[in-house]
Amino acid sequence: MDIEKVAEETPHLVHKEWIDPHIGLQDFQKRKIAFNLGLSGAAYKDFTKFIGNLYSAFVGSDATLFEINPCLKTADDRIVAVDCKVTLDDNGLFRHPELAAMRDTDEEDPTEVEAKSYGLNYVNLDGNVGCMVNGAGLAMATMDIIKLSGGSPANFLDVGGTADAARVEQAFRIILKDPNVKAILINIFGGIVRCDRVAQGVVDAYRNMGNIGVPIIVRLQGTNADLAKKLIDESGLQVHSAILLQEAADLVKKAL
Repeated sequence: MDIEKVAEETPHLVHKEWIDPHIGLQDFQKRKIAFNLGLSGAAYKDFTKFIGNLYSAFVGSDATLFEINPCLKTADDRIVAVDCKVTLDDNGLFRHPELAAMRDTDEEDPTEVEAKSYGLNYVNLDGNVGCMVNGAGLAMATMDIIKLSGGSPANFLDVGGTADAARVEQAFRIILKDPNVKAILINIFGGIVRCDRVAQGVVDAYRNMGNIGVPIIVRLQGTNADLAKKLIDESGLQVHSAILLQEAADLVKKAL
């Protein structure tokens, strides 16, 4: 219980066991873990079986987390998982249709569920600058520069490598569902996707949606970036374009 506090105040009480994924959890490691917990007798034997089953369940379900908290030793030396939290890797769900069928979207953020249905990677945050980016690494860097410029990211949104007009429009609609958004920063690196294609998507989405009541700053770098900037600048829309990321960040700062 309260493992974070234990790790901070008494780190010597936290025992770690590294497992080679090529050979899996070994019997001597199970015994070592049980010994470190001070178990003996029937509890010791039961726990070595328990930890082996735990590892098999973790690997077999393509999980990213199995957290047993608390784990209880009863008066008659049985080991019981009193509570458990499991996080599955979405990329592995195709191998586990029985687990995918257990999904309850009523327990999830409805905006994130909607975004996923459009193929968008979206995480809702509590800031004031909406982000639309292609690539998870670039999205993280974009959120960092927003913070450095005095703003706060309202979301993580990766439109992926197919940022066409339809996907950009859906991304706009998802971002604007958050009433705290005061500006939108679109940061695109044109590698797989051409910048002019994204720019056309922004223009088309803006026109399809009508009046968007917050400033939009678009930073495009890479393939056809100059053409994309020209396309936006000549569109007649209230969209600010930039090539340099710092220039885009300065425009966001002014917008706030």
